Amino acid sequence: MYGDPATIRKILTELGDTWAVVGLSNNQDRAAYGVARVLQRFGKRVVPVHPKAETVHGEPGYASLADIPFKVDVVDVFVNSELAGPVADQAVAVGAEAVWFQLGVIDEAAYARTREAGLAMVMDRCPAIEIPAL
Repeated sequence: MYGDPATIRKILTELGDTWAVVGLSNNQDRAAYGVARVLQRFGKRVVPVHPKAETVHGEPGYASLADIPFKVDVVDVFVNSELAGPVADQAVAVGAEAVWFQLGVIDEAAYARTREAGLAMVMDRCPAIEIPAL
């Protein structure tokens, strides 16, 4: 399992409320759009990260994690598995506390690297499913 209950709880309740959502855009048909809204309802600040750098749910977007001018606590990853590893590496580089790979986003090497770097990590789970159960 790529996210034991204690790690899930820690990320959702202890590691901070600023979540960069990589892959978030104004496309309401994409899962990231709905998940970001749920995170906001539970008190998280959602920071869109997308090449188009759109404002989503009232929050200005950034083209990359490195462009965000403030601390990000958690990086929630909504990109293809093939692209997820570099995003996890960027999360480590910007000083995030945790990385969350969404359902279907799997990169075991990135999972291991991120945990070895000292970050909490969950993979192949969805915070919008987990957070209401807390």
